[in-house]
Amino acid sequence: MRKLGSLGVFAAVMALATYAGTPLSGQQQQQQQMPRPYGTPPPLVVTAFGGQPVLYTAPRTPWGDPDLQGVWSSDDMENVGIAAGGGRGGRGARGGAAQPAPAGPPPLYLDEAALTARREQVAKGANTRDTAGESLFRFDYARRAFPQTRLLVDPADGRMPAIWPNVQNRVMPRGTYGPGPLNSWQDFSLYERCITRGIGGSVLRVIYGNGNRIVQAPGVVAFSYEMLPDTRLFYTDGRPHLDQKIAQYLGDSRARWEGEELVVETTNLTDLTAFGVNGNGTRHSKAMKITERFRRVASDVIQYQATWDDPLTYEAPFTVSFPLTPLDGGDLLPYDCHPGNTAISMSLSAERLEDRRLAEDLAKGIKRERRSVQDCGAGVGSAPVAGCGDAPAAAGGRGGRGGAANTGEDTIEK
Repeated sequence: MRKLGSLGVFAAVMALATYAGTPLSGQQQQQQQMPRPYGTPPPLVVTAFGGQPVLYTAPRTPWGDPDLQGVWSSDDMENVGIAAGGGRGGRGARGGAAQPAPAGPPPLYLDEAALTARREQVAKGANTRDTAGESLFRFDYARRAFPQTRLLVDPADGRMPAIWPNVQNRVMPRGTYGPGPLNSWQDFSLYERCITRGIGGSVLRVIYGNGNRIVQAPGVVAFSYEMLPDTRLFYTDGRPHLDQKIAQYLGDSRARWEGEELVVETTNLTDLTAFGVNGNGTRHSKAMKITERFRRVASDVIQYQATWDDPLTYEAPFTVSFPLTPLDGGDLLPYDCHPGNTAISMSLSAERLEDRRLAEDLAKGIKRERRSVQDCGAGVGSAPVAGCGDAPAAAGGRGGRGGAANTGEDTIEK
Protein backbone atom coordinates (compact mmCIF):
# COMPACT_ATOMS: atom_id res chain seq x y z
CA MET A 1 0.00 0.00 0.00
CA ARG A 2 2.88 2.38 0.79
CA LYS A 3 4.43 1.67 -2.60
CA LEU A 4 1.14 2.26 -4.38
CA GLY A 5 0.66 5.50 -2.45
CA SER A 6 4.14 6.68 -3.36
CA LEU A 7 3.53 5.88 -7.02
CA GLY A 8 0.28 7.85 -6.91
CA VAL A 9 1.99 10.89 -5.41
CA PHE A 10 4.82 10.61 -7.96
CA ALA A 11 2.33 10.43 -10.84
CA ALA A 12 0.45 13.47 -9.56
CA VAL A 13 3.66 15.49 -9.22
CA MET A 14 4.78 14.51 -12.73
CA ALA A 15 1.39 15.45 -14.15
CA LEU A 16 1.61 18.86 -12.49
CA ALA A 17 5.15 19.34 -13.81
CA THR A 18 4.18 18.31 -17.35
CA TYR A 19 1.17 20.63 -17.43
CA ALA A 20 2.89 23.61 -15.86
CA GLY A 21 6.07 23.25 -17.89
CA THR A 22 4.32 23.02 -21.27
CA PRO A 23 5.64 26.02 -23.22
CA LEU A 24 3.67 27.95 -25.80
CA SER A 25 6.35 28.80 -28.36
CA GLY A 26 9.48 30.83 -29.08
CA GLN A 27 10.43 33.24 -26.34
CA GLN A 28 7.70 31.98 -24.03
CA GLN A 29 9.27 28.52 -24.23
CA GLN A 30 12.49 29.97 -22.85
CA GLN A 31 10.74 32.04 -20.18
CA GLN A 32 8.46 29.32 -18.85
CA GLN A 33 10.17 27.54 -15.99
CA MET A 34 9.53 24.18 -14.49
CA PRO A 35 6.88 24.54 -11.81
CA ARG A 36 8.18 25.56 -8.45
CA PRO A 37 7.10 23.60 -5.36
CA TYR A 38 4.57 25.07 -2.97
CA GLY A 39 6.18 27.49 -0.53
CA THR A 40 5.94 27.55 3.25
CA PRO A 41 3.46 30.22 4.38
CA PRO A 42 5.15 32.84 6.55
CA PRO A 43 4.16 33.30 10.19
CA LEU A 44 1.54 35.89 11.09
CA VAL A 45 2.68 39.50 10.67
CA VAL A 46 0.71 41.69 13.09
CA THR A 47 0.60 44.88 11.04
CA ALA A 48 -1.98 46.40 13.39
CA PHE A 49 0.80 47.18 15.86
CA GLY A 50 3.62 47.78 13.43
CA GLY A 51 5.11 44.31 13.86
CA GLN A 52 5.45 44.62 17.63
CA PRO A 53 4.94 41.50 19.81
CA VAL A 54 1.37 40.84 20.90
CA LEU A 55 0.67 39.80 24.47
CA TYR A 56 -3.12 39.78 24.22
CA THR A 57 -4.94 36.52 24.95
CA ALA A 58 -8.37 36.21 23.39
CA PRO A 59 -11.39 35.23 25.50
CA ARG A 60 -12.44 31.60 25.15
CA THR A 61 -15.60 30.01 23.85
CA PRO A 62 -17.45 27.65 26.25
CA TRP A 63 -15.60 24.73 24.62
CA GLY A 64 -12.18 26.37 24.98
CA ASP A 65 -11.27 27.82 21.55
CA PRO A 66 -10.11 31.45 21.13
CA ASP A 67 -13.23 33.55 20.55
CA LEU A 68 -13.13 35.37 17.21
CA GLN A 69 -16.85 35.97 16.98
CA GLY A 70 -18.27 39.28 15.85
CA VAL A 71 -18.85 41.38 12.76
CA TRP A 72 -15.57 42.72 11.43
CA SER A 73 -14.64 45.08 8.62
CA SER A 74 -11.70 46.10 6.42
CA ASP A 75 -12.98 49.70 6.24
CA ASP A 76 -9.97 51.01 8.16
CA MET A 77 -7.72 49.98 5.26
CA GLU A 78 -8.94 52.98 3.24
CA ASN A 79 -6.10 54.42 1.12
CA VAL A 80 -3.79 51.49 1.92
CA GLY A 81 -2.86 49.85 -1.38
CA ILE A 82 -2.09 46.21 -1.93
CA ALA A 83 1.41 46.67 -3.29
CA ALA A 84 4.26 49.08 -2.65
CA GLY A 85 3.92 52.38 -4.48
CA GLY A 86 0.26 51.90 -5.33
CA GLY A 87 -2.32 49.20 -5.47
CA ARG A 88 -2.27 47.28 -8.73
CA GLY A 89 0.28 44.68 -7.89
CA GLY A 90 3.73 45.98 -8.81
CA ARG A 91 5.40 43.49 -11.13
CA GLY A 92 2.36 41.61 -12.34
CA ALA A 93 2.71 40.41 -15.93
CA ARG A 94 6.07 40.04 -17.61
CA GLY A 95 7.18 42.04 -20.59
CA GLY A 96 6.40 45.59 -19.43
CA ALA A 97 8.78 48.51 -19.61
CA ALA A 98 11.78 48.06 -17.37
CA GLN A 99 11.57 50.05 -14.15
CA PRO A 100 14.60 51.27 -12.21
CA ALA A 101 15.24 49.09 -9.20
CA PRO A 102 14.62 50.85 -5.88
CA ALA A 103 17.54 51.38 -3.53
CA GLY A 104 15.93 48.97 -1.06
CA PRO A 105 12.57 47.51 -0.08
CA PRO A 106 10.10 50.29 0.72
CA PRO A 107 9.21 50.32 4.42
CA LEU A 108 6.15 48.35 5.48
CA TYR A 109 5.30 50.83 8.24
CA LEU A 110 4.95 54.59 8.50
CA ASP A 111 7.32 56.52 10.72
CA GLU A 112 5.88 58.36 13.73
CA ALA A 113 5.41 61.66 11.92
CA ALA A 114 3.61 60.04 8.98
CA LEU A 115 1.45 57.94 11.31
CA THR A 116 0.46 61.04 13.27
CA ALA A 117 -0.50 62.77 10.03
CA ARG A 118 -2.56 59.77 8.96
CA ARG A 119 -4.37 59.69 12.29
CA GLU A 120 -5.27 63.36 11.92
CA GLN A 121 -6.42 62.84 8.35
CA VAL A 122 -8.58 59.83 9.22
CA ALA A 123 -10.16 61.57 12.24
CA LYS A 124 -10.93 64.70 10.21
CA GLY A 125 -12.36 62.67 7.34
CA ALA A 126 -14.57 60.60 9.63
CA ASN A 127 -15.92 63.70 11.37
CA THR A 128 -16.73 65.36 8.04
CA ARG A 129 -18.42 62.28 6.65
CA ASP A 130 -20.38 61.66 9.84
CA THR A 131 -22.04 65.06 9.45
CA ALA A 132 -22.21 65.37 5.66
CA GLY A 133 -22.54 61.78 4.50
CA GLU A 134 -24.46 61.05 1.31
CA SER A 135 -25.60 57.69 2.58
CA LEU A 136 -25.66 55.54 5.70
CA PHE A 137 -24.74 52.34 3.87
CA ARG A 138 -22.51 53.32 0.94
CA PHE A 139 -19.12 55.01 0.63
CA ASP A 140 -18.00 53.71 4.01
CA TYR A 141 -14.80 55.10 5.46
CA ALA A 142 -12.00 54.55 7.94
CA ARG A 143 -12.20 55.57 11.59
CA ARG A 144 -8.84 54.26 12.76
CA ALA A 145 -5.35 54.71 11.38
CA PHE A 146 -2.89 51.83 11.25
CA PRO A 147 0.84 52.10 10.50
CA GLN A 148 1.15 49.81 7.49
CA THR A 149 1.87 51.31 4.08
CA ARG A 150 0.63 48.35 2.00
CA LEU A 151 -1.17 45.04 2.42
CA LEU A 152 1.59 42.88 0.92
CA VAL A 153 3.97 41.66 3.62
CA ASP A 154 5.64 39.00 1.48
CA PRO A 155 7.62 39.31 -0.82
CA ALA A 156 9.57 41.75 1.31
CA ASP A 157 9.85 44.32 -1.47
CA GLY A 158 6.07 44.72 -1.46
CA ARG A 159 5.63 43.88 -5.13
CA MET A 160 3.38 41.22 -6.62
CA PRO A 161 5.19 38.23 -8.14
CA ALA A 162 5.18 38.00 -11.92
CA ILE A 163 2.59 35.90 -13.72
CA TRP A 164 3.77 33.09 -15.98
CA PRO A 165 3.69 34.17 -19.67
CA ASN A 166 1.28 31.44 -20.77
CA VAL A 167 -1.50 32.64 -18.44
CA GLN A 168 -1.27 36.41 -18.82
CA ASN A 169 -4.36 36.43 -21.03
CA ARG A 170 -6.47 34.55 -18.46
CA VAL A 171 -8.08 37.64 -16.98
CA MET A 172 -11.52 37.94 -15.47
CA PRO A 173 -13.93 39.22 -18.18
CA ARG A 174 -15.26 42.71 -17.58
CA GLY A 175 -18.74 42.46 -19.10
CA THR A 176 -20.49 45.82 -19.23
CA TYR A 177 -17.32 47.48 -17.93
CA GLY A 178 -15.28 46.10 -20.82
CA PRO A 179 -15.02 46.95 -24.52
CA GLY A 180 -17.42 44.28 -25.77
CA PRO A 181 -18.95 42.78 -27.74
CA LEU A 182 -20.70 40.51 -25.27
CA ASN A 183 -21.60 37.18 -26.82
CA SER A 184 -22.51 35.02 -23.82
CA TRP A 185 -22.81 35.00 -20.05
CA GLN A 186 -19.15 33.97 -19.94
CA ASP A 187 -18.14 37.46 -21.06
CA PHE A 188 -19.28 38.83 -17.69
CA SER A 189 -17.34 38.61 -14.44
CA LEU A 190 -18.60 36.37 -11.66
CA TYR A 191 -19.24 39.57 -9.70
CA GLU A 192 -21.49 41.04 -12.41
CA ARG A 193 -23.31 37.73 -12.54
CA CYS A 194 -23.90 38.01 -8.77
CA ILE A 195 -22.18 34.68 -8.11
CA THR A 196 -19.07 35.48 -6.06
CA ARG A 197 -16.15 37.86 -5.71
CA GLY A 198 -13.88 35.00 -4.65
CA ILE A 199 -11.88 34.68 -1.44
CA GLY A 200 -9.55 37.62 -2.03
CA GLY A 201 -12.07 39.96 -3.62
CA SER A 202 -14.56 39.42 -0.82
CA VAL A 203 -12.30 40.60 2.03
CA LEU A 204 -10.27 43.35 0.34
CA ARG A 205 -11.70 46.78 1.03
CA VAL A 206 -13.99 48.46 -1.53
CA ILE A 207 -16.51 51.32 -1.36
CA TYR A 208 -19.12 49.45 0.68
CA GLY A 209 -20.14 45.99 1.87
CA ASN A 210 -16.92 45.20 3.74
CA GLY A 211 -18.54 43.39 6.64
CA ASN A 212 -17.31 39.93 7.66
CA ARG A 213 -19.20 37.91 10.28
CA ILE A 214 -17.53 35.16 12.30
CA VAL A 215 -19.65 32.59 14.16
CA GLN A 216 -18.15 29.58 15.98
CA ALA A 217 -19.39 26.21 17.13
CA PRO A 218 -17.50 23.13 18.33
CA GLY A 219 -15.49 21.83 15.38
CA VAL A 220 -16.37 24.58 12.90
CA VAL A 221 -15.99 28.31 12.25
CA ALA A 222 -18.34 30.12 9.83
CA PHE A 223 -17.03 33.15 7.94
CA SER A 224 -19.65 35.21 6.07
CA TYR A 225 -19.19 38.11 3.65
CA GLU A 226 -21.54 41.06 3.32
CA MET A 227 -21.35 41.75 -0.42
CA LEU A 228 -22.48 38.74 -2.45
CA PRO A 229 -23.36 36.94 0.79
CA ASP A 230 -21.12 33.89 0.68
CA THR A 231 -20.45 31.84 3.81
CA ARG A 232 -17.39 29.63 4.15
CA LEU A 233 -17.14 26.83 6.72
CA PHE A 234 -13.77 26.16 8.34
CA TYR A 235 -13.88 22.67 9.85
CA THR A 236 -11.52 22.19 12.80
CA ASP A 237 -12.57 18.63 13.63
CA GLY A 238 -9.83 16.90 11.63
CA ARG A 239 -11.92 15.74 8.69
CA PRO A 240 -10.04 15.35 5.37
CA HIS A 241 -10.45 17.58 2.32
CA LEU A 242 -13.01 16.73 -0.32
CA ASP A 243 -11.92 14.60 -3.26
CA GLN A 244 -9.66 16.67 -5.52
CA LYS A 245 -12.10 16.15 -8.39
CA ILE A 246 -14.64 18.36 -6.60
CA ALA A 247 -13.84 22.03 -7.26
CA GLN A 248 -15.76 24.98 -5.84
CA TYR A 249 -15.59 28.75 -6.33
CA LEU A 250 -14.58 29.22 -2.68
CA GLY A 251 -12.72 25.93 -2.44
CA ASP A 252 -12.75 23.46 0.42
CA SER A 253 -11.39 24.71 3.75
CA ARG A 254 -9.87 22.78 6.64
CA ALA A 255 -8.62 24.53 9.76
CA ARG A 256 -6.68 24.01 12.95
CA TRP A 257 -5.84 26.02 16.03
CA GLU A 258 -2.20 26.90 16.61
CA GLY A 259 -2.36 28.51 20.02
CA GLU A 260 -4.14 31.84 19.55
CA GLU A 261 -4.27 31.52 15.76
CA LEU A 262 -6.86 29.90 13.53
CA VAL A 263 -5.01 28.56 10.48
CA VAL A 264 -7.20 27.78 7.45
CA GLU A 265 -5.97 25.89 4.37
CA THR A 266 -8.18 26.06 1.28
CA THR A 267 -7.81 23.81 -1.77
CA ASN A 268 -10.23 22.37 -4.37
CA LEU A 269 -10.60 25.75 -6.07
CA THR A 270 -11.78 26.30 -9.65
CA ASP A 271 -9.79 28.29 -12.20
CA LEU A 272 -12.61 30.84 -12.49
CA THR A 273 -11.81 33.25 -9.64
CA ALA A 274 -8.99 35.76 -9.16
CA PHE A 275 -7.19 37.52 -6.32
CA GLY A 276 -7.95 41.18 -7.10
CA VAL A 277 -10.48 43.63 -5.70
CA ASN A 278 -14.02 42.43 -6.34
CA GLY A 279 -12.52 39.29 -7.84
CA ASN A 280 -10.95 41.02 -10.85
CA GLY A 281 -7.49 40.39 -12.26
CA THR A 282 -5.77 37.27 -13.59
CA ARG A 283 -7.63 34.09 -12.79
CA HIS A 284 -5.57 31.54 -10.91
CA SER A 285 -5.37 27.83 -11.71
CA LYS A 286 -6.96 24.90 -9.93
CA ALA A 287 -3.60 24.34 -8.21
CA MET A 288 -4.07 27.45 -6.05
CA LYS A 289 -3.71 26.88 -2.32
CA ILE A 290 -4.68 29.64 0.11
CA THR A 291 -3.51 29.65 3.73
CA GLU A 292 -5.28 32.14 5.99
CA ARG A 293 -4.48 33.10 9.58
CA PHE A 294 -6.87 34.75 12.04
CA ARG A 295 -5.77 36.03 15.42
CA ARG A 296 -7.57 38.30 17.83
CA VAL A 297 -4.80 40.69 18.87
CA ALA A 298 -7.01 43.08 20.89
CA SER A 299 -10.61 43.14 22.02
CA ASP A 300 -11.48 45.13 18.89
CA VAL A 301 -8.88 43.93 16.34
CA ILE A 302 -8.49 40.67 14.42
CA GLN A 303 -5.33 40.35 12.35
CA TYR A 304 -6.14 38.65 9.05
CA GLN A 305 -3.46 37.18 6.81
CA ALA A 306 -3.68 35.17 3.58
CA THR A 307 -0.93 33.47 1.58
CA TRP A 308 -1.75 32.79 -2.08
CA ASP A 309 0.31 30.00 -3.63
CA ASP A 310 -0.30 28.89 -7.22
CA PRO A 311 2.76 27.40 -8.98
CA LEU A 312 0.92 27.38 -12.33
CA THR A 313 0.06 31.09 -12.30
CA TYR A 314 2.52 33.06 -10.14
CA GLU A 315 6.29 32.77 -10.09
CA ALA A 316 6.22 32.94 -6.28
CA PRO A 317 3.63 32.87 -3.50
CA PHE A 318 2.54 36.17 -1.94
CA THR A 319 0.98 37.17 1.37
CA VAL A 320 -1.30 40.01 2.44
CA SER A 321 -1.95 40.91 6.08
CA PHE A 322 -4.16 43.59 7.59
CA PRO A 323 -6.39 44.25 10.61
CA LEU A 324 -10.15 43.75 10.70
CA THR A 325 -12.03 46.01 13.11
CA PRO A 326 -15.67 46.13 14.27
CA LEU A 327 -18.13 47.08 11.54
CA ASP A 328 -20.10 50.28 12.10
CA GLY A 329 -23.61 49.30 13.14
CA GLY A 330 -22.59 45.71 13.82
CA ASP A 331 -24.88 44.10 11.25
CA LEU A 332 -24.33 42.77 7.75
CA LEU A 333 -26.73 44.54 5.41
CA PRO A 334 -28.72 42.48 2.87
CA TYR A 335 -27.10 42.35 -0.56
CA ASP A 336 -29.92 41.41 -2.88
CA CYS A 337 -27.91 40.84 -6.04
CA HIS A 338 -28.72 37.33 -7.26
CA PRO A 339 -27.66 35.12 -10.18
CA GLY A 340 -31.18 35.08 -11.67
CA ASN A 341 -31.37 38.81 -12.37
CA THR A 342 -32.12 40.19 -15.83
CA ALA A 343 -29.02 42.35 -16.27
CA ILE A 344 -27.21 39.65 -18.27
CA SER A 345 -30.09 38.92 -20.66
CA MET A 346 -30.78 42.64 -21.14
CA SER A 347 -27.11 43.40 -21.86
CA LEU A 348 -26.86 40.54 -24.35
CA SER A 349 -30.07 41.55 -26.13
CA ALA A 350 -28.78 45.12 -26.40
CA GLU A 351 -25.55 43.81 -27.95
CA ARG A 352 -27.48 41.84 -30.54
CA LEU A 353 -29.50 44.97 -31.34
CA GLU A 354 -26.23 46.82 -31.91
CA ASP A 355 -25.15 43.99 -34.26
CA ARG A 356 -28.27 44.58 -36.35
CA ARG A 357 -27.85 48.35 -36.31
CA LEU A 358 -24.23 48.07 -37.44
CA ALA A 359 -25.29 45.83 -40.32
CA GLU A 360 -28.11 48.20 -41.30
CA ASP A 361 -25.79 51.21 -41.28
CA LEU A 362 -23.16 49.36 -43.29
CA ALA A 363 -25.82 48.47 -45.90
CA LYS A 364 -26.48 52.22 -46.20
CA GLY A 365 -22.79 52.90 -46.71
CA ILE A 366 -22.28 54.13 -43.17
CA LYS A 367 -19.22 52.61 -41.52
CA ARG A 368 -18.97 53.52 -37.84
CA GLU A 369 -17.39 52.34 -34.62
CA ARG A 370 -19.32 49.96 -32.45
CA ARG A 371 -21.06 51.70 -29.56
CA SER A 372 -19.75 50.50 -26.22
CA VAL A 373 -22.05 48.83 -23.74
CA GLN A 374 -21.78 51.65 -21.20
CA ASP A 375 -21.79 54.45 -23.78
CA CYS A 376 -20.83 56.99 -21.09
CA GLY A 377 -23.62 55.86 -18.79
CA ALA A 378 -23.86 56.22 -15.05
CA GLY A 379 -20.90 55.34 -12.87
CA VAL A 380 -20.63 54.60 -9.16
CA GLY A 381 -23.50 56.17 -7.23
CA SER A 382 -25.09 57.28 -10.54
CA ALA A 383 -22.29 59.80 -11.03
CA PRO A 384 -21.15 60.52 -14.62
CA VAL A 385 -18.30 58.32 -15.78
CA ALA A 386 -15.03 60.25 -15.47
CA GLY A 387 -13.69 61.33 -18.85
CA CYS A 388 -17.01 60.78 -20.69
CA GLY A 389 -18.63 63.80 -22.27
CA ASP A 390 -18.72 66.68 -19.81
CA ALA A 391 -17.78 64.54 -16.80
CA PRO A 392 -14.60 65.70 -15.05
CA ALA A 393 -11.59 63.43 -14.84
CA ALA A 394 -11.31 61.21 -11.77
CA ALA A 395 -9.99 63.05 -8.74
CA GLY A 396 -10.10 60.70 -5.79
CA GLY A 397 -13.67 61.67 -5.01
CA ARG A 398 -15.55 60.66 -1.94
CA GLY A 399 -13.09 58.40 -0.25
CA GLY A 400 -15.31 55.70 1.10
CA ARG A 401 -14.19 52.22 0.25
CA GLY A 402 -13.57 53.24 -3.34
CA GLY A 403 -10.03 54.55 -3.65
CA ALA A 404 -10.11 52.37 -6.73
CA ALA A 405 -6.65 53.17 -7.97
CA ASN A 406 -5.11 52.11 -4.66
CA THR A 407 -6.94 48.97 -3.68
CA GLY A 408 -5.94 46.18 -6.02
CA GLU A 409 -5.42 44.79 -9.47
CA ASP A 410 -8.65 46.39 -10.58
CA THR A 411 -12.05 47.37 -9.25
CA ILE A 412 -15.29 47.09 -11.11
CA GLU A 413 -16.61 50.35 -9.62
CA LYS A 414 -13.71 52.27 -11.13
